[in-house]
Amino acid sequence: MENPRPEKVAVVEEVRAKLEAADAAVLTEYRGLDVSATADLRRALREAGGEYKVYKNTLVRFAARDLGLEIDDLLTGPTAIAFVQGDPVTVAKALKEFAKTNPALVIKGGVLDGQTIDEAEVKALADVEPREVLLAKLAGMLAAPMQQFAGLLQALPRDFAYGLQALIDQGGAPGAPASTPEAAADAPAADAPAEADAPAEDTPAEATASDTDTEADASAEPAQES
Repeated sequence: MENPRPEKVAVVEEVRAKLEAADAAVLTEYRGLDVSATADLRRALREAGGEYKVYKNTLVRFAARDLGLEIDDLLTGPTAIAFVQGDPVTVAKALKEFAKTNPALVIKGGVLDGQTIDEAEVKALADVEPREVLLAKLAGMLAAPMQQFAGLLQALPRDFAYGLQALIDQGGAPGAPASTPEAAADAPAADAPAEADAPAEDTPAEATASDTDTEADASAEPAQES
């Protein structure tokens, strides 16, 4: 704007600040809405967390360009903007419901998370369940598994303790009780079979006695011949 009037500069700053602070914004054409219908729409949007404001397209265009928003295609005809503070789904639903009984209200598109969305995307947004409902459903889905998981965490130390004690009682873990004499008597002798099956070997004493008998027999035979 060349040499803009102060009031126009103030409006541009206002629009820029509202666009920057809003979670979303929906641009509409309100041509054909009477004063009463417009008041009803403002009230419905206010209850949904939105603010409905009418601005000149030229001033909105300057504010949008300052923020890098490409919404020039939406700035045709009389334009009013629903600024959203909170859940954009709720405001989109309010606009869609109002348009059902007031065809003069035309949803042109908007801005969501800094990105331009068209009319179809705004209407699709209106079909999404509100954030509170989605969070409630998510919490319900997680509730049962989390309760089961909490029970598992409580049972794990108890079961581990039982299992460790059983292992100790069986002598399979450090700290197992020492074997009693009764347990030692009942235990089978592991080396007994090996000793029974081993071949017998002559001891040195047995070998010496056998050699002595042989020598005695040899000396006795010549004595009988004489």
